[in-house]
Amino acid sequence: MKKVWFAVLTLVHLELYKRVGSAPICAYGQAGCHVSSLADLFDRVIQQSSRMHGISSDLHSEFEQYFFPNKNLIGKRKCHTYGILTPDDKENAQRLGREELTGVILRLLEAWGDPLSQLYQSMFQDQNQDFNHYNSNKALEISDMVYELRDGVAKMAEKMKLLGMLGNTVDYMSSESLVPSSAFSFYKRGELNSMDHNELVYCFRRDSNKVKNYLRILKCTTLPELDC
Repeated sequence: MKKVWFAVLTLVHLELYKRVGSAPICAYGQAGCHVSSLADLFDRVIQQSSRMHGISSDLHSEFEQYFFPNKNLIGKRKCHTYGILTPDDKENAQRLGREELTGVILRLLEAWGDPLSQLYQSMFQDQNQDFNHYNSNKALEISDMVYELRDGVAKMAEKMKLLGMLGNTVDYMSSESLVPSSAFSFYKRGELNSMDHNELVYCFRRDSNKVKNYLRILKCTTLPELDC
């Protein structure tokens, strides 16, 4: 009889665990949502941003080695996000208010949705090259991660608003309103070649590193009790 009760309790526990684990994360206490602490939300987005930057760094290294093994292209690129003003070091990022830094993070993530989708589609369609055949899945992964991370940062910002740590001025904006239209014409013109692919990955690696670092700085300035 004890064994039967133990089995029943175990199944109940597993069912509750699955429900909690599968519940969506939200800032408020909506029905069906798992409410996380602000520290947990920060940890989630920081971990995801680190993974996203790692994948983009790997993809960029593979591009450089495969297509341009003997060329130094650094300094010749102009990324489409050049119109987004970003702090150039830790000290300047720390001087920004929470709302400004959160806005910069959201702008960078929003600006990469369309270009990364186009990058994946271009690489996937160009299956004649072995490189694209084996690496288009990485482009798809970072494309999906940008949207997921943007939503995660938005939930984190909602939690900060709920706790009175953030005002109501941080909102979503369309990607076209965040960067100059002339920059987007490059990515919307149609077909992309290997040089275009490489420049996109190079610029995304740069911006994903900024997002990762800004999130860490935002966490430390928002939750100084964590001693980070």
